[in-house]
Amino acid sequence: MYTVRSSPASPAPSPRGPGARDRRSHRGRAGTLGVFLAATALLASACTSGGSTRAGSPAAEAALAALPQSTPAALTTYYEQKLTWRSCGMPGFQCASMRAPLDYAKPEAGDTRLAVARKKATGPGERLGSLLVNPGGPGGSAIGYLQQYAGIGYPAGVRARYDMVAVDPRGVAGSEPVECLSGREMDAYTQTDFTPDDGEETGELVQAHQKFAEGCGADAPGLLRHVSTAEAARDMDILRAALGDKKLTYVGASYGTFLGATYAGLFPDRVGRLVLDGAMDPSLPARRLNLDQTAGFETAFQAFARDCVRQRDCPLGSKAADVGRNLKAFFGKLDARPIPTGDADGRKLGESLATTGVIAAMYDEGAWPQLRDALNSAMRENDGAGLLALSDSYYERDADGRYTNLMFANAAVNCVDLPPAFSTPDDVRKSIPAFEKASPVFGEGLAWATLNCAYWPVAPTGEPHRIEAKGASPIVVVGTTRDPATPYRWARALSGQLSSSRLLTYDGDGHTAYGRGSTCIDNTINAYLLRGTPPTEGKRCS
Repeated sequence: MYTVRSSPASPAPSPRGPGARDRRSHRGRAGTLGVFLAATALLASACTSGGSTRAGSPAAEAALAALPQSTPAALTTYYEQKLTWRSCGMPGFQCASMRAPLDYAKPEAGDTRLAVARKKATGPGERLGSLLVNPGGPGGSAIGYLQQYAGIGYPAGVRARYDMVAVDPRGVAGSEPVECLSGREMDAYTQTDFTPDDGEETGELVQAHQKFAEGCGADAPGLLRHVSTAEAARDMDILRAALGDKKLTYVGASYGTFLGATYAGLFPDRVGRLVLDGAMDPSLPARRLNLDQTAGFETAFQAFARDCVRQRDCPLGSKAADVGRNLKAFFGKLDARPIPTGDADGRKLGESLATTGVIAAMYDEGAWPQLRDALNSAMRENDGAGLLALSDSYYERDADGRYTNLMFANAAVNCVDLPPAFSTPDDVRKSIPAFEKASPVFGEGLAWATLNCAYWPVAPTGEPHRIEAKGASPIVVVGTTRDPATPYRWARALSGQLSSSRLLTYDGDGHTAYGRGSTCIDNTINAYLLRGTPPTEGKRCS
């Protein structure tokens, strides 16, 4: 499954102005969403102490009061821990390290360390507590998101009343990150042919998936068994108590909605104000999730096609009906003969990198002009640099060939959360017609991409399940009608499961809705966060 995070890293600006692929240019947002800086670098900033939650302080007493009555004795020390804050990264931000049990079934067996960051409420107005944020992924750095967007770009009224807080989930960025491949190995993996034409190419794809999985297993065999969403949700409850909050207030985007819904299912009585933006459906098996997402990318692509033919420089034809067929034909040419990119490491643009570059731009309609430019350069000038830049932004590869651990953590969490979509190449081949029906352009490649979990070194611990969270306070579920990565039907499904949900619909393009330029959406969510007023059921915005 392609990552479901609020957006991938911003691609390099095009000559026509900044774009952002999954990382939308977010109409007016400073920077873009998603993973921005390696949290390890942020936490490494040497700094002065910012204080701690000390025994006897009001915060410590609140944390103890918030300790659930049913907490096992072995977990009490985790819930009662003190966080020592130090300034880090950008001015006004503080960082700390939090302990959590590696294995909640055996908490005495050892700890994992989680990176935490916050930006304290600025005022004026009474402090409402902590607002935890997560940008999705799985694998997106919540700390990077906090420092590069949420902590400075969320509405001033929200930042005035809440301490803005983030924790990198276990295995992600600053929290003992899973690492699988070197930069050069990852370059080779991303260039693997994901539409194999024969047995030899199928074998090469299987070997690539196996090498990726083996690398992850060799790096962190113990941790790899304990990076599930359920465990990350339990970590959030420890953080809630350590922050001194009786209930959790949370904004989760994309995969962050699955994390937030999981928390609500585990701890419904500790749910405060939860916003789940770009919702996932936890009741679906992996194959259905991937098939739905494939259809979602097709929906977004058709919206791009209609926009493209309205422009004077659309390289894919003058009729929307021709755009997909022409792009598919271009991908076929690249499969046979990759084109130069000017890349310092000698990478050429083949079908796989080009497909990822196009998909990257589907996350945000603000990236469509950049995609047109990139396609024009590739199709008319034999220059693949623009599409390569979009692909690199998706994979979070920098100019020096270094990758963040986003893709490693993404696979680690997905493969432990659910049984694999497919077990063998034959299983994939049988499903290709269904995937191509969902998306004639992307279906085949997306079907083969789902094979990675078949070779995972640890067994999955999760299963598809409904989440009702009976007894929880109102939970706002947000869906975008033409969302590529989290199709709108998922928002409707999750809203139908959560007993206290309120569905808020954004009639528009791109991935997620909050902060994307809709005054209606933003005002509705702000009213909920600041005054506790949820939207009326079925409210729609554009």
